[in-house]
Amino acid sequence: MGKVTGFLEIDRREQKYQPASDRIRHFREFTLPLPEAEVVNQAARCMDCGIPFCHGPNGCPVHNQIPDWNDLVYRGEWEEAVRNLHTTNNFPEFTGRICPAPCEEACTLNIEDMPVTIKTVEQSIADIGWKKGWIRPEPAQVKTGKKVAVVGSGPAGMAAAQQLARAGHDVHVYEREPKAGGLLRYGIPDFKMEKHHIDRRVAQMEGEGVTFHYGVNVGVTTSVQELLDGHDAVLMAGGSEAPRDPALPGQELEGVHYAMPYLVQSNRREGDEPEREVPIIAAGKHVVVVGGGDTASDCVGTAFRQGALSVTQLDIRPVPPIKEDKMAVWPYWPTKFRTSSSQAEGAEREFACATLGVEGRNGRVTGVKCARVDSRRQPIPGTEFVLRADLVFLAIGFAHPLYAGMLDQAGVAIDKRGNVKADDEGYLTSVPKLYVAGDMRRGQSLVVWAIREGRQAARAIDLDLMGATTLPR
Repeated sequence: MGKVTGFLEIDRREQKYQPASDRIRHFREFTLPLPEAEVVNQAARCMDCGIPFCHGPNGCPVHNQIPDWNDLVYRGEWEEAVRNLHTTNNFPEFTGRICPAPCEEACTLNIEDMPVTIKTVEQSIADIGWKKGWIRPEPAQVKTGKKVAVVGSGPAGMAAAQQLARAGHDVHVYEREPKAGGLLRYGIPDFKMEKHHIDRRVAQMEGEGVTFHYGVNVGVTTSVQELLDGHDAVLMAGGSEAPRDPALPGQELEGVHYAMPYLVQSNRREGDEPEREVPIIAAGKHVVVVGGGDTASDCVGTAFRQGALSVTQLDIRPVPPIKEDKMAVWPYWPTKFRTSSSQAEGAEREFACATLGVEGRNGRVTGVKCARVDSRRQPIPGTEFVLRADLVFLAIGFAHPLYAGMLDQAGVAIDKRGNVKADDEGYLTSVPKLYVAGDMRRGQSLVVWAIREGRQAARAIDLDLMGATTLPR
């Protein structure tokens, strides 16, 4: 906890944003960090609540010891706060920027809509740790002689690789793309998290003995069997990449795209990587985004920065309540009306809206046909309307990992949801020596869950290889 009476004396204060008119002119991060003294004040608001739901399974998947490092910040013990935070979270500067902060929804002070600004304090601890030079490589003092392969360098793969390297194993990360980060780099726009944060962690991990192999597509350029033969254990952390297919009439028209290729292309461009496909640019166009989640919101923000004339976001769900019933849902994540920073930049939002199909002329999209829906989310006859569209992005989530290549070659068992089958204790697939973690196992989820799974899988692998482990769960 922080100051005993802090929550009574100090108001909640959040980070501010650059004005929308300014921030849509660039792709850089646009949050304005709180002064260090104000971060201390915010940490001081952490109360002696008895049961800190914020770091329980409902609040923080990695079980950050939130009251502990809030208290350390309040007392000015920043270096110890950095150490404490890293005992549960390998990459707090990632989660401090892009996690939706279920911890704040679970905060006891959120009963009165004034939770501690946990996410802001977390980001500040990590940023100050880097600034002060307190975050540095932590190579293992003793090597085990075991060699482990990690396939995929997203948050699950990076977290597992770092933990395994610190346990003394020789860790090799195999990445399909030219740079590390997975969806952190290629799916999340720079305006939410700039990529130098990833580069800095990669350099730290290399200092700890992790070897990164780029441009290696396991199951295509390198076989799964080669990895199994050359390593004592192999962890698959490739993510959930197959998009849900809405099967809309007219979906094949030019100008209709899944969301992720659009975001990946934009991120490659911002990262000065060579263009691989025909550019998808929203400049001077009317854009319609189908979907109401984070990926859809990222498309909205990207389209505005590219100079879209208008952006409309379609959500089949009804308008959620402005305020949730605390006594019914707290400390769980509530369904309530939320406006992302990208939506606040000028997006039109259509709720209770079904997408019936895509209209076009001469093979190119001209509009999206919609209708209002009833309580069962079924289209209501007579409510049809058409939205003008030059570009349409389908952002309705991901179904399962890609099977072609690595998974087909590995022959692993698949669960009823279409993900790789493994439990959350051993993380071992149906194939000996072959493990899985992250979205590839649990399905599309949050970055914080990916880090958690990577850490747990690393512990399971270390235990299997050595018969004992000091890595935390």
